[in-house]
Amino acid sequence: MNRHFHLKLKSSYQTDKNDIQDLAIEVLHDDKWEALDLDIRSPGFLLYINALFSCQHLYMRANSAECNLILESSTGELVVNAGEFWNLKDVSVSFNAKLKSGTPTEKNIGYISERMTHCPVSSNLPENLKMDISVIFS
Repeated sequence: MNRHFHLKLKSSYQTDKNDIQDLAIEVLHDDKWEALDLDIRSPGFLLYINALFSCQHLYMRANSAECNLILESSTGELVVNAGEFWNLKDVSVSFNAKLKSGTPTEKNIGYISERMTHCPVSSNLPENLKMDISVIFS
């Protein structure tokens, strides 16, 4: 039995450090998108994958600012497949970011994607885990 999770994010930013102005995260539940409303009763695995998504988002926006890519908004998706015993099988994270200023280069995109693999949550994932990271700027 495989377990499939799909989260999406919408965010807008302020300042030249890409600080968050607004943020909304949704989770696909029974083929419907629902607002992710975490509290003390939230399932631990959902907290865990949201932590991964939040960490990836932080590193995407912080490293974009470091490359002088100032963001207006972004959308993101996290898709996680886990096994019967909740072991991670593969992870895919993608961000589409609308720029306020700056011109991304392939070098910037490579740097940002590589740095995202070093966020604290990603650094603690199993070494053999397949993780796809994508960042697209427009």
